[in-house]
Amino acid sequence: MPIHFDLKRSGAQFMFNLKGANGETVLTSERYLTKQGAQGGIASVKINAPSDARYRKLTATNGLPYFTLTGANGETIGTSETYSSTTARDNGTSWVKQNAPSAPTVDNT
Repeated sequence: MPIHFDLKRSGAQFMFNLKGANGETVLTSERYLTKQGAQGGIASVKINAPSDARYRKLTATNGLPYFTLTGANGETIGTSETYSSTTARDNGTSWVKQNAPSAPTVDNT
């Protein structure tokens, strides 16, 4: 399946994952109370993804690097998987910058 946002239910809430063409999840959203909230989160990822200033490069408690994508308000709108190296993490941020703005949404709610 091509690159896309996978919009889905998580219990009584909604969330999305940005998935690569290989089906792997690259970015996971927070949980939203409404479907419209999750759709707004997808729109926010598309708007903020191209901006270097919106990425926080972090290290998990297990020592592995990951990143978050934040909105203009500074709140996290997506969290990456953990990566094996900082180079792999940086490649992940570049991939999101390039692919998120034009990725379609697949509604699986």
